[in-house]
This record gives sequence, C-alpha cells and structure tokens, in this order.
Amino acid sequence: MPPVDRRRILTGMAALAGAGLLAPFARAAAPLERPIPVTGERLPAVGMGTWLTFDVPAGAERNTRLPVLREFFAAGGTLLDSSPMYGYAEAVLGELVPQAKPARVFNATKVWTPVRALGVKQMEESFAHWGVKRFDLMQIHNMLDWETHLATLKEWKAAGRVRYIGITTSHGRREEALLAAMKRERFDFVQFSYSFADRDAEKRLLPAARDRGAAVLVNRPFDGGSLFGAVKGKPLPGWAAQIDCANWAQVFLKFVISHPAVTCAIPATSNPAHMRENMGALSGPLPDEALRRRMAADVAKFL
Repeated sequence: MPPVDRRRILTGMAALAGAGLLAPFARAAAPLERPIPVTGERLPAVGMGTWLTFDVPAGAERNTRLPVLREFFAAGGTLLDSSPMYGYAEAVLGELVPQAKPARVFNATKVWTPVRALGVKQMEESFAHWGVKRFDLMQIHNMLDWETHLATLKEWKAAGRVRYIGITTSHGRREEALLAAMKRERFDFVQFSYSFADRDAEKRLLPAARDRGAAVLVNRPFDGGSLFGAVKGKPLPGWAAQIDCANWAQVFLKFVISHPAVTCAIPATSNPAHMRENMGALSGPLPDEALRRRMAADVAKFL
C-alpha cells in the first residue's frame, strides 16, 4: 500500500469545503445564549411559552404538539414556560416532553392562586403534572398574593425544590407594583411583555431588572400575534439580511433579545414550521443599538 499523501488529502478536503460539499458535516453553530445574572448559568435566548397553544385535552390532537417540541429541542431550545392558568398545558408537557427526549430542559411554571395553602397545593399539582421532582424556575403569576407565595418559594429554594424564583406580569399591567416589588426583593427572574408594539418596558422595567441582577423573560414578543397582521404582505426591510433574518418572526425576536437586559423571549406556537422560524433567531448576528433604532422606526410605520 502506498504511503498516505497528507498534502493531497488536505488539498482535496479544502476543495470540497470550497464547493460546499462538506457543509453537512460541519459543526452547527451554537445557539445564542444569555447568562442568568445570579449564577452565570446560560440559557438559549429563545424559549417556548405554552399559553393557549398547549391547552389541549387528552386525545389525538395532543400528539400534534410533539413535533413542535421536537423542533424546539432540535434547535437547541431548553426553557419551557407554563402555568396552572394555561389549562391542560402542564399535563401536555408532562406527557410529551419525555417522548421528545431532549438533552436538556429548563422547566419553568407558576403559582396562580391566593393563600399559602392553596399555593402549596397548586404547586404540588404542577410537580405531578410535569413529572419532575424539582423546578428550575417557579414564578408568581401576575403578582397574585406575591408576598405570601414568596415566603414559600424562599423555603423551597433553600430545600432544593426550586432552583430560581421569579415574578410575572403581562400586557403592561401592574408595572408600578412590579417595580415596587423588585425594589423590595431580589428576584432571580422577572417576566413581562415587550415587543415592537409595546416598548414601555424599555423605560423602567428593563433598566430596573438589569440594576437588580434579575434575568428577564419576555412574554408576548409578537404582541399576541398582532405584529404578523401588521406586516402581512410587507417585504422584509433590507437590513433584515444584515442580521440573518429570513422572516418577520426572526425580526421580531431579534429585536427583543438584542436588548442587553433580556435573557430569553418565550413565544408560543402550535405549528412546527413556525417553531422552526422562531428558533432561527438563535443564529446569526444581533442588531446593535443603531440598527435597533432603525428597526423600531421602520416597523412603527406598519403599526
């Protein structure tokens, strides 16, 4: 057998790479991640919400959500956000996530009821629905009886039943109350709405979260889907190519996750193709501050 000509092999591989024939074997770029300020643990900057989309009773329709989860995990997603408020969503996740066989899950849910005893009962039910012994994140949903539940969550965090504690609001409601709560207590996570159509969080909530060292989850990054209606039939602006956006979903998400205080956006969908589009926002460059201003001005013309 003749000796191996390494130079010829390397030259041949370079030619194949130049022709794009080695692309299927190239290592995929890691998804964009952001650190959780209190620990430095990193999360992919796009997660998955489950409001309405995963509220599916037992039956054949429930299985249609499995491809959505598979798309999410295949693209590097980890954070799943739910709540007892979302009907069957927690039970659906408990049933389907094991079937999706993800390498990693960051499970986040909420407590949404008054009174300590009812909160404990509800959270225990969430453990059963999800089939987990520990939640990565337990949040107080829409600040309902938040001081009462916070005491419980501090105890559970110390005991290792939850890793992080958070508090939420949405639709721009209760901003003053949330700011006051953040000033009084140090939450690991805060969650609120932020999008092209609702930028109020830029004024105080996002700066406050950054100052207090809280991770930020953004709900309603598509403004409940209304942003898609506003741009229907509109071509992508020229600057979309600069940040590798192939569709409007990626434009909307890259604007949100490019804010330096945002940790993770959590859009919801029941469509696997839409999930694939959403997760595309985890690759390619993000807009700098100058481009963010231009994006906001251009999209505002459609709103």
